[in-house]
Amino acid sequence: MSDVVNGRHTAPEPGAGDTGRETRRYDSTRRRAAAAQTRSRVLATARELFMANGYAATTIADIARGAGVVADTVYATVGRKPALFRELIELALSGTDEPVPGAQREYAVRMRAEPDVRSKLAIYAEAVTAIQSRLAPLFLVLREAAAVDPDLRELWDEITLRRATNMRALAADLASGGQLRADLGVDEVADVIWTMNSSEYYAMLVFDREWQPERFTSWLHDAWCRLLLP
Repeated sequence: MSDVVNGRHTAPEPGAGDTGRETRRYDSTRRRAAAAQTRSRVLATARELFMANGYAATTIADIARGAGVVADTVYATVGRKPALFRELIELALSGTDEPVPGAQREYAVRMRAEPDVRSKLAIYAEAVTAIQSRLAPLFLVLREAAAVDPDLRELWDEITLRRATNMRALAADLASGGQLRADLGVDEVADVIWTMNSSEYYAMLVFDREWQPERFTSWLHDAWCRLLLP
């Protein structure tokens, strides 16, 4: 759009009028990046403190101090302590910076595309090991806190139900190819996998018995093949 000066039209200089928008976009990008960094720092600090001190003994003030922010920033960035712990659980399950539903995770997509049951179980054994390396320390804290905290009890029940539902869907997928033992029903297959992919099972072998994660992966795959296949 031109301007009128002394009756004549003058064209604006190239780029005129864009500087403000560019600056706002730049500032907005910087703000989002800074907010993401603050959120990551808060979550990392909370994870460290929960695992070191337990859920009840860890306060929002402790988390804020460790993350170098004020308590209001923790509330604004993630939420109250139950919401913060829930977020840590969801991120440990997904292995990404954002929660991802089980069926949409990379390993689940690969398993559905794989026709051979042994290969499906190999993919899942690797995935369980990776997930539990992140999840098991937190899940043990959750188990203890759920006994006394209603919010954490609700989270425990929700995660437990979700796991059982996901395991039945997994068992149904494994059975659909007709490669499992004929004497095993879908529910029994689901129960076997559900028991052995748990945080408690991982913790007993890797934390308590000091198995290497690679050994745990190999054991899961071998055990599931022996238990579930003809």
